Amino acid sequence: MCPKEVPLVLLDVHLSQYSYVGGFQPSQADIAVLTSGCVPHSPPHTLCNVRRWAAHMATFSSSECQALPPYTVGCKMDEQLSDFVHKNIKMSDEAQNSKNGPQNNKDGEQVKKKPGKFTLKTPKGTRDYGPVEMTVRRQVFDTIYNVFHLHGAVEIETPVFELKDVLTGKYGEDSKLIYDLEDQGGEILSMRYDLTVPFARYVAMNKIANIKRYHVARVYRRDNPAMTRGRYREFYQCDFDIAGQYDPMIADAECVQLVHQVLSKLNLGDFIIKVNHRKILDGVFGACGVPCEKFRPICSAVDKLDKSPWEDVRKEMVDEKGLDDNVADIIGEYVKFSGKEDLIEKLKNDERLKNSAAAQAGLADLNLLYQYCKSLDCDAHLVFDMGLARGLDYYTGVIYEAVLTAGQTKDGPVGSVAGGGRYDGLVGMFDPKKKTVPCVGVSFGIERLFAIQEQKQRAENDKLRSTQTEVFVAAACKGMVHERLKLVGLLHSAGIKAESSYKNNPKILTQLQYAEDNAIPLVVLIGESEVQEGIVKLRETATRAEVSVKREEMVTAIKQRLENK
Repeated sequence: MCPKEVPLVLLDVHLSQYSYVGGFQPSQADIAVLTSGCVPHSPPHTLCNVRRWAAHMATFSSSECQALPPYTVGCKMDEQLSDFVHKNIKMSDEAQNSKNGPQNNKDGEQVKKKPGKFTLKTPKGTRDYGPVEMTVRRQVFDTIYNVFHLHGAVEIETPVFELKDVLTGKYGEDSKLIYDLEDQGGEILSMRYDLTVPFARYVAMNKIANIKRYHVARVYRRDNPAMTRGRYREFYQCDFDIAGQYDPMIADAECVQLVHQVLSKLNLGDFIIKVNHRKILDGVFGACGVPCEKFRPICSAVDKLDKSPWEDVRKEMVDEKGLDDNVADIIGEYVKFSGKEDLIEKLKNDERLKNSAAAQAGLADLNLLYQYCKSLDCDAHLVFDMGLARGLDYYTGVIYEAVLTAGQTKDGPVGSVAGGGRYDGLVGMFDPKKKTVPCVGVSFGIERLFAIQEQKQRAENDKLRSTQTEVFVAAACKGMVHERLKLVGLLHSAGIKAESSYKNNPKILTQLQYAEDNAIPLVVLIGESEVQEGIVKLRETATRAEVSVKREEMVTAIKQRLENK
């Protein structure tokens, strides 16, 4: 029974400060409270923290729930709530013992229970990548790296985890998705949520005035995964950022151009680059009657329009954020607008926005952005979308998001594949003197791009080479292992990618089949007569044509053939 004197509001207040009942790590306490009968199947919208926690816990499988560690006191808790938690843990343990208690055989002896079968799998929201998948990933990575280098960016690297205080307060409502690490008796740490905040910390810590950098690395989010749509808990981001004090919109336009170039070179289908401005959104909110302190929460709600219908977003604004119904309806009129430069002119003359300094400044920025994008020949896919909000708190100016209009997997659209914007105040949060360094950047979601590329290649039935080997050294008879190894060493010294069988006396057909199966373009074939005559046979794997060349001319002959392929 759930003690009626313990209201859910106590749990909601507790979960507003902590990710789980026991603190920042899930435990058996979460399962005990969730199954106590006190938490309704669909908690009311007023208990937004309970709703978030319950929805997250629902993603755990039964085996994952059983594997959770026992509850240990790891955070401050209201005394009444603490009593409630301990009572339910005790009740849960008793129920489990009753269910799985000792059984006796016919002689009255206790039967020892066999341990449960271990399920070998990757953690939820992660996956392995085999050789073929890594080949596809490498192609996507190489395309992005090449465009980064095209723009003169330099590369940096930062730790995979940061001090918790570095990440706290930078992501708005998404802060709940940060992975917190257990205290090991030292610093309180968290896994990085993105690459932008660590970059801002890097700029502030090293007192950098300007830099154009890229960073490709894994990030971690305690999200509900949808892996077939490229949504993971561990995934790569490919970030490009420009930090420094420059004239308006030139660096912003370069970021839009970079997104246009990457998606065009990947050739994944039609795409659009949505663009908006935080000042325009703030101007709209202010003109519609939203209190200043609710700008960011309402912006976070608008950000969900790409995943939820307006009716659900409106309900969140009114029921959870406490916004007036009429104000929400007026906002609904604006966030449905989408267009190009014509929309900029329309909003400039809008009766509500005419006197909004913020909105007019944002519209002037967008107008300039469009002019620069035209000069860079990257405006064709640019769309001014008032429904674009980008939920992260650190954005201050232009925001943008790229969506593949043809980007579908078997489970539907994968969502945005790149996003970013201007964040002029983030570096100042880390500087002791609050010195700001204006920044603008973009981040590519490599997993989503890969999900579409993988689907595309399956549809086209493309067979990819997972090895870069150029030459396979084979022998036609026994006793040739030393001769084969000498040739492999010679080819390696010449910079030619080569390999041979690990068996002393492999069968010739097995060797040739290996070369064909792995699409290795050339085979160097030797036998006793070839060794005696000082020659080798070069075999084209695709045509099976063979030609004899002198051993000292082998490297030159191979390089010529590889250049012609």
